[in-house]
Amino acid sequence: MAEVSKEPLPDEPVTESTVETGVQPVEDPPFSVYTKTEKRLISSAASYAAMFSGLSTFIYYPAIVPLSRDLSVSIQLINLTITSYLVVAGIAPAFMGDMADQTGRRPVYLLTFALYVGANLGLALQNSYPALLVLRMVQSAGSSGTFAAAYGVIADIAKPEERGTYVGILIMFTCTAPSLGPVLGGILTQHVGWRWIFWLLVIMSGVHLAVLILFFPETSRKIVNNGSIQARGIHRTLFSVLKSPSLPKKDVDLEEPMPKRKFRIPNPLTSIPILFNKNSLCVILVGSIYYSVTRTLSASLSTQCIELYGLNYLEAGLVYLPSGIAGVISSYTTGKLLDKDYRYVSKKLGCEINFRAEDGPSSFPIEKTRFRSIWALIFISTGATLGYGWSIQQKTHLAVPLTMQFLSGLTITSIFTICGTLLTDLNPHQSSTAQASYNLVRCVGAGAGVAALDAIANAVGLGWCFTIYAGFCILAVPISWILQTRGVQWRNKASDKSDDA
Repeated sequence: MAEVSKEPLPDEPVTESTVETGVQPVEDPPFSVYTKTEKRLISSAASYAAMFSGLSTFIYYPAIVPLSRDLSVSIQLINLTITSYLVVAGIAPAFMGDMADQTGRRPVYLLTFALYVGANLGLALQNSYPALLVLRMVQSAGSSGTFAAAYGVIADIAKPEERGTYVGILIMFTCTAPSLGPVLGGILTQHVGWRWIFWLLVIMSGVHLAVLILFFPETSRKIVNNGSIQARGIHRTLFSVLKSPSLPKKDVDLEEPMPKRKFRIPNPLTSIPILFNKNSLCVILVGSIYYSVTRTLSASLSTQCIELYGLNYLEAGLVYLPSGIAGVISSYTTGKLLDKDYRYVSKKLGCEINFRAEDGPSSFPIEKTRFRSIWALIFISTGATLGYGWSIQQKTHLAVPLTMQFLSGLTITSIFTICGTLLTDLNPHQSSTAQASYNLVRCVGAGAGVAALDAIANAVGLGWCFTIYAGFCILAVPISWILQTRGVQWRNKASDKSDDA
């Protein structure tokens, strides 16, 4: 048998691979063809869009009394517009999350922002309570779905080792709403009238809608894969026409062609099965516990400051700034810490930084890696919740409860960033739907927590009231420990069952 020559061809560069095998190595396609700058711009646009849900809630509070007076209705009826807003905010993401995962991110953004801009325009012009009630629900439907869609965008463009940073940016944007919303609402209501609250939202959201239409690309991997496949129809943007991806389409070697997608009506029930996944449920429970606690802290803050310290409405809005500033700082730094933890664990285990839940069973301890820094956060946030309650109970100097709010915002926002990142890691193909599940549970928990606040405080006092809420914070300890110790086993067992099915 003749010996086969292993010399490289004349025009072929000599490499170690060609000398040994005579075959050029084929590199795997990149996770995303977008550059780091492009990914930052895309995630920032998605994060800014997600901010409007919280902003619409908090900017509205200073207008409650003027709206009641101008529309000749009771405060209770105006509060009903807040309740209806929150109910829709708990339900709408289930529709929008499924739509974002199945139809694409871009159509969801265009639909939700069109609804949002139209609702704010109507709210600025309306003169009746029925119109206010209906339009507030439309406003909620338009804004609440953007948070889940933003996580979908992050899952599309960011690898696990950099995902924490992008989630941190998302949480950083959303943290500005609780602190700036009441301040902006108070200034506008006091100086130019409550209608300018909605005119401001029209301007802000209208400009962003124009940016989305012109430049925001479709990122769904079911449609454009890693960004290398040309989007079509409503998925195509001026951005995709003027600025081509850094990697030409012809150079990307796809193992399988992208399947044809069939349109189907969004199904909100698709978010329910995620709650039966043990790993995802543990993450959702931890995040929901702290979401409920932080909402009770926020709900009590302005009311107690007005009653105990004699602040006016504008000053009562300013007391939210410490927790908001803390949230902005902690979300960004926690995102960086999550990426650092990921690289550290990968290096320690001597494995590649490529954990992907969709690849099937994996021994990589993603649960332990993401929750590596959560213990200190749990105990500090618990102490801050206790300190806040008893400082209000004892009527200490205003600086004390505000300091407790700062510590609470610093630690609880970090926990949100950790939970959001891990939930995305565990559900990369259903990231928006998973966040819709998370949103449903946390909204129910927050509603129950806020509803029970006055009853508990009146029965036992604010000190013991927030001692009870601090006890709920401690519940995160056994849940986190179980997830860290059993997470890999649960995940691989679920993956094996899925393969068998």
